[in-house]
Amino acid sequence: MERHDHYIAGEWVAPATGEYFASVNPATGEPWYEAARGTAQDVERAVAAARRAFEAPSWRDLSQTARGRLLRRLGDLIGEHGEELARTETLDNGKLLREMRAQLAGLPEYFHYYAGAADKIHGEVIPATSREILNYTLREPVGVVGAITPWNSPLLLTATKIAPALAAGNTVVIKPSEHTSASLLGLMPLVERAGFPPGVVNVVTGFGPEAGAALVADPRVAKVSFTGSTGTGAQIAASCGSRFVPVTLELGGKSPNIVFDDADTGSAAMGIIAGVFAAAGQTCIAGSRVFLQRGVYDEVLGRVVERAATIKIGDPLLAETELGPVAFAGQLAKIEEYVRIGRADGGRVVHGGERADTGLGGYFYQPTVFVGTDNAMRICQEEIFGPVVTVMPFDTEDELVKLANDTVYGLAAGIWTRDLARAHRLAAALEAGTVWVNTYRAMSPMSPRSGFKQSGLGVEHGTEVLREYTRLKSVWINTSEAPAADPFVLRS
Repeated sequence: MERHDHYIAGEWVAPATGEYFASVNPATGEPWYEAARGTAQDVERAVAAARRAFEAPSWRDLSQTARGRLLRRLGDLIGEHGEELARTETLDNGKLLREMRAQLAGLPEYFHYYAGAADKIHGEVIPATSREILNYTLREPVGVVGAITPWNSPLLLTATKIAPALAAGNTVVIKPSEHTSASLLGLMPLVERAGFPPGVVNVVTGFGPEAGAALVADPRVAKVSFTGSTGTGAQIAASCGSRFVPVTLELGGKSPNIVFDDADTGSAAMGIIAGVFAAAGQTCIAGSRVFLQRGVYDEVLGRVVERAATIKIGDPLLAETELGPVAFAGQLAKIEEYVRIGRADGGRVVHGGERADTGLGGYFYQPTVFVGTDNAMRICQEEIFGPVVTVMPFDTEDELVKLANDTVYGLAAGIWTRDLARAHRLAAALEAGTVWVNTYRAMSPMSPRSGFKQSGLGVEHGTEVLREYTRLKSVWINTSEAPAADPFVLRS
């Protein structure tokens, strides 16, 4: 198998312990490469390199416009190498190649957007009480950023962190998921070709307790950005809080997808399918709790079950495949356990509920639809992160709002209705950082994303994220040349 080292200070560096671990192709269940098993020693080296790069004139003194040009060049290179990056990501996490091609086609936009924002980061002059006092603010980079990224969309979710971090003038150390290191490592030659100085972007591969925890705890890391589970996010927040380090967390979700009686039922059914079965349900914004108003319950449920039964499960590299495998064996076992719990608690499976036999030997699970569930059940409250949806009826708008908000999460929500006034009412009433109306999973680098409640802290995307990667300094200057007065002599 091919073996990958860490990428530190512009060089490929073997792990300090000499240990590597295998990454498995989820479509076949077979290992296909080895990655360096990072430890605190490797993280220390990477953070030191990032700190040196942050202080070096080659990066520190680069104009904001010049930083933007580097980001634009990186975005262009990603576009040129989209096919190989997409294929690598499919082999690593099992997402459909056609989906990854579309994702990679849009990925340059993140770097282009923040390239344009790089020289729009500035402070302002504050009105003072005296004409002799000049008070202005500066927005400065925070320093070394630790970016810990997940396995479901490694390149996209890394781009949402490093593009604004670099635009603001920071340096970064990335710790990708141990399940999906290959595409991030494949990005590093493009970072070099774009012209970023060595040490500005570094990658240490490995496991969370060994490499991730060391990155979060390193005293030279000035900011941590994490996407992943709520449990791990809580641990990172506690670690960062103990040393007053700012943290951005994009965590779990149990998002409601809501259909009212007046909706276009055909579009709503397709929105439900896309919201929970795309990417095999392995997305934090999955619309995994579906609420159907009583008048359209049978029709929409029937449409969803009918389409779920025809979804083509198989090799994610093939154009005709519509549902690939889940990313690794542990995730498959987790999905199976939640389906078992759902049945034991009284839920009824009307489609799926079993592994899918594709003959490939990988981690495939059928698209699964539960009915007869109560919103208080575990499968309605806990994030499954798989192709499993619960469908529940409701009668009134007030009842729906209570049901939709009855969760510890608040990441996203979908509303399907032709009533514009209702859409606005619900958008205001739902406890979710993103609300879609008559669509689902729409996304843009220009639009901010945030999580409410246990779905996270801070903002990603948009210009608001630049505040996450800068610190604000207030400067006061006395322009008067008159001698300073004795502070203990009273003036009339």
